[in-house]
This record gives sequence, C-alpha cells and structure tokens, in this order.
Amino acid sequence: VEASVCGPHSLELIFNDGTRKRVNVLPLLDGPIFEPLRDPAYFARVVVDPVLGTVVWPNEADFAPEALYELPAEEEPVVADKSEPVTAVAA
Repeated sequence: VEASVCGPHSLELIFNDGTRKRVNVLPLLDGPIFEPLRDPAYFARVVVDPVLGTVVWPNEADFAPEALYELPAEEEPVVADKSEPVTAVAA
C-alpha cells in the first residue's frame, strides 16, 4: 500500500496486512523491461499503482506483490548516535 525509495535498488514497503519491510529488488532486475531500473535515478521514479496494488515504473515494469513480500528483509543501516562523543583508543 506504500513504497518509498531507501537505496539505489531498495524500497521500504508497507503491505496491506500491515507488514513493513525494507527490501533490495536488485535480484529481480532481470530482462529488458527491468534494465532501466538498474539506474538509481530511474528506479527512484517508482509509484504504487492503486489498481494493481504493487509498485510500478513509467516503463510499466512492476513486480507481483507476492514476489516483493517474499524477498528477505534488508537490515536498516546503523547510524551512529552523534550526541555521544567518539574517542579513539590506542592499542
């Protein structure tokens, strides 16, 4: 029901059952229809089609929601807490 780009080939997805996960779709980018999606700028043009209920791009490339749901979840990047000072320890 929702999708946002969170990496060169990664999407943050919310499914209609409430499941939320971040997935990398690069393994699915096989074949001529998906070739433009290898360009991160084009990949970022993703939208959710309310009729199809999945993500689509301007060239009509799309993925079945089930295929996206079955992809393994990516780990979110760890962001250092900038409020804590970082100190180096010499060996």
